[in-house]
Amino acid sequence: MWWTSSVNFLPEVRSQFALPREVEIHDATLRDGEQTPGIVLRKDDKIRIAEMLDDIGVHRIEAGMPAVSAEDAEAIKVIAKRMKKAKVYAFVRAMEKDIDVAHSCGATGVIIEVPVGQPKLEYQFKWTIDQVFAQSQRAIRRSKELGLHTVYFPYDTTRAVVADFKQLLVRLMQEAPPDSVGVIDTTGCAIPTAIKYLVRLVQETTKLPVEIHTHNDVGMAVANEMAAVEAGATVVHTCINGLGERTGNAALEEVAVALKTLYGYDWGFKFDKLADLSTVTRQLTGFPMAPNKPIVGSGNFTRESGIGIDMVYQQPLAMFSLNPVFVGQQPKAVLGKKSGYASVTTKMKELGLDYPEDREKFEVVLQKIKELGTSKKGLVTDEEFKSIVEQVCGAASAKSR
Repeated sequence: MWWTSSVNFLPEVRSQFALPREVEIHDATLRDGEQTPGIVLRKDDKIRIAEMLDDIGVHRIEAGMPAVSAEDAEAIKVIAKRMKKAKVYAFVRAMEKDIDVAHSCGATGVIIEVPVGQPKLEYQFKWTIDQVFAQSQRAIRRSKELGLHTVYFPYDTTRAVVADFKQLLVRLMQEAPPDSVGVIDTTGCAIPTAIKYLVRLVQETTKLPVEIHTHNDVGMAVANEMAAVEAGATVVHTCINGLGERTGNAALEEVAVALKTLYGYDWGFKFDKLADLSTVTRQLTGFPMAPNKPIVGSGNFTRESGIGIDMVYQQPLAMFSLNPVFVGQQPKAVLGKKSGYASVTTKMKELGLDYPEDREKFEVVLQKIKELGTSKKGLVTDEEFKSIVEQVCGAASAKSR
């Protein structure tokens, strides 16, 4: 189903990691994903996505922020009751009233957000680190009183003053320790080495499990989550299709496949349902997706270039690191400017057409495909291909066998 680099698993490579025994996926599509500008998920939309996430094997579902609206709170209540395996979390501000509402919704746990990034504190909130501590302490204590699994979510972690952040964690461990702590790259501005440093800092300071939540502002979201896992993070936060504010969050499908095929984690995840999950989410959100989007893009396993195109069907692992069916996709050969002889024979076989016996006619068919693809600045459709074959070779050759 996949053929990734064996170098990933060499002892010399693996010895550089501090990989945890298990890694859980916490999906935040219903909260952070909905924060994508212009996206609105109604109650029934959220329930449908949550049920698919539960079925596919996601460990934790962040079902929303109950303080946003009564409908969001109601959606969390329904999701909390219906999930068969996944644990349901609510996202809350560091306010006791938010935590009380989350508890009343039946959530298993809460993600308690509080700002720690220097730009946030200086320009947006006008808070000191002492105020952050006081707010955090009250919220964590209330959450623990209610028996909720408490995830401390100090957002904009990667832009915090490191000394202040460490001291905040020290004080919280003395006065109000949570169950786990997140390293949050809110503006997607850290490099993998920096993420590893922060994960280790949190581990050494708190001795608690560490979670990682990243955004994709400079295209580092998934790489940074993998770096966090390499440093020992045990929970990765994701969104379906990489949804989320601005450039989005680490994509669920990319993170899950990377954990399985590049690191060897196995938790019974239904990878072949990723394409369906992506499609349904795209339909419900109305948010477009690039055709070359990793894992779930419509053009991921498509080949136009003639060299090796026959392998797309015969042995896809010669052309791709993943077998398309592994992630619920199908390989596809297409025609256009870059087509070659193998492209034509492969497409004829696919469509059940007779091969031109005259080599010169074959050459003409190929040339016309290239010319049409060039003039269209795009692909040649199957119907256009059939028309070319009929024009050059006669109607008999263009009839499907």
